Amino acid sequence: MLDLTTNYMGLALKNPLVVSPSPLCEHIGNILRMEDAGASAVVLHSLFEEQITLESEELNEALSAGTESFAESLSYFPDMTRYNLGPDGYLEHIRKAKQAVDIPIIASLNGVSTGGWIKYAQEMEQAGADALELNIFYLANDPTLTSEQVEEMYVGLVSHVKASVRIPVAVKLGPYFSAMANMGKRLDQAGADALVLFNRFYQPDFDLEELEVVPNLHLSTSHELLLRLHWIATLYGQIKADMALTGGVHSAQDVLKTMMAGARVAMMTSALLRNGINHLETVLADMKAWMEEHEYESVRQMQGSMSRRAVADPSAFSRANYMKVLSSYTMKTVGN
Repeated sequence: MLDLTTNYMGLALKNPLVVSPSPLCEHIGNILRMEDAGASAVVLHSLFEEQITLESEELNEALSAGTESFAESLSYFPDMTRYNLGPDGYLEHIRKAKQAVDIPIIASLNGVSTGGWIKYAQEMEQAGADALELNIFYLANDPTLTSEQVEEMYVGLVSHVKASVRIPVAVKLGPYFSAMANMGKRLDQAGADALVLFNRFYQPDFDLEELEVVPNLHLSTSHELLLRLHWIATLYGQIKADMALTGGVHSAQDVLKTMMAGARVAMMTSALLRNGINHLETVLADMKAWMEEHEYESVRQMQGSMSRRAVADPSAFSRANYMKVLSSYTMKTVGN
């Protein structure tokens, strides 16, 4: 019998499929459906630092400005007058989710200031969250701010939050560090129980007719998996923290690649927004079929099997691969 179980931050999970934050997680009914469809854990939609400091109506007005002409934006950007109504509503949502399902519920905090993170991390723990994901979304637009200062902010934040709670803490971050491997090591040393790679930074677009800066959101594709596979496979065996891959997980093949790179779990959102929550059942069934066909007995058997330290040619993860890829392309014909 196939063993799909995995362990993430000390949480025993029935399989590696974890639902990552999205408006789907706003409703308890959806979380129940996720559990029934096979999800092993759910990361709730984030509590934003701005929601703690601003009235919900003011935040809703700020977020919705300029989106009236863009149906896709309106479809996926949450209405803040009803979605995640401040910290009190979020804490109550944790309590209700914990009462409704048996799978772990992971709370999510999105912000930058240490004080707010610590206070609400503690309250999320008290509300019953099994773990906490720090979703650090920070763009260093100040030209006087050095990369060292930004990195210290991340490391200090993780260290302070870890010291304030007893539940496991994951750090969700982006790939835009000049020394990603070193950053992963520093966050590991700061106490992170897991690294979630990578956050998707949504960049604004320009409306040329209205001359406005407008929100721009596109669901992920499996192509986005590649950057994440590279860094998980590189960090595997070099840090103690578990790793989760988020961004680009759409199929059973994506999940299998994620495990082989060295991740403990594969997080999925865009695929569920596009295909529905029951897509989890399809992915699990396809995973089982592939594992049986290729004679794998467990998920743990494949974890890290394609990491940098496990493959015969580690240069595949280095500059040598860059040169090989470029030289492998041959232009056979040139159009007129």
